[in-house]
Amino acid sequence: MTMSRKNVRTLPDVAHEAAAAARALDWVGMSNIALPLRVATPGGEPVQVAASVDVGVDLLDAEARGIHMSRLYLHLQDAFASETVTPAGLRRVLQSLVDSQKGLAGAARLVVRYDQMLLRPALASGNAGWKRYPVEIDARLEHGHLRLALAFSVEYSSTCPASAALSRQLNAERFSADFADARPISVGVVGDWLASDRGLAATPHAQRSRASVRVQLRTQFEELPLGSLIEALEAVLGTPVQTAVKREDEQAFAALNAANLMFCEDAARRVASVLAADPHVERFDAEVEHYESLHPHDAVARVSGHGPEPV
Repeated sequence: MTMSRKNVRTLPDVAHEAAAAARALDWVGMSNIALPLRVATPGGEPVQVAASVDVGVDLLDAEARGIHMSRLYLHLQDAFASETVTPAGLRRVLQSLVDSQKGLAGAARLVVRYDQMLLRPALASGNAGWKRYPVEIDARLEHGHLRLALAFSVEYSSTCPASAALSRQLNAERFSADFADARPISVGVVGDWLASDRGLAATPHAQRSRASVRVQLRTQFEELPLGSLIEALEAVLGTPVQTAVKREDEQAFAALNAANLMFCEDAARRVASVLAADPHVERFDAEVEHYESLHPHDAVARVSGHGPEPV
């Protein structure tokens, strides 16, 4: 049965009323929208994660009271559920947000936050465990140009070089004291001493640390370089925080810390060396924080720069 025209309800729409104190607005939209997101994983199938999304457009018409906000939400609702997030896909979504406003907007922005879960192998035992990496994608379409930034962080262990040198001195002094009258000294005797409580007069202090990175990406690439950047940064830092740990893994981790003594300045330079060489990176800003165990304040270093010149 067809409803007669006189029974159709007309809903009021105050958005068409004149704006008070009329002026254009830089951005109007919504924040913390819960959405499913399909993201790539290094060497594996894409996975779906829970994301929090901010969305907005500019309001060009100074006389318009507001934008069509529900259209932004409905365009986003299923935008990323079936398609893996890529630079090209982000461009299409942003353009659809602009188009949905029917001339009210000329630019759009998305800020997408989620946790990337990666399965990380243990150092020696053959086990593996999941590690979480907080990620933020900031995508803007302005005057038809896509600007894309990627922010994330990795955790690692930092052992203080100064503390290591001071500890070695105490170990050497104890050795000299314990063996001052021992002649000759055999390899076996020294080995037994090193393995005993007397063989460790001091240990250097170490702490969990974090490298937080934000990169402005070149947008001609087909994929976001999140996985490759995480792999490269953990490799150059040398001591990424572990997941599944047996005794042999802990011993291997101790050896990595001894081989990678670093101040926060050293860590910042290592991070910069990776970002400055990556062709995906246009420019970068990075901060490393060493959550000191020696004192209640932390050691921090920041570094910025540009990626390599495009070929």
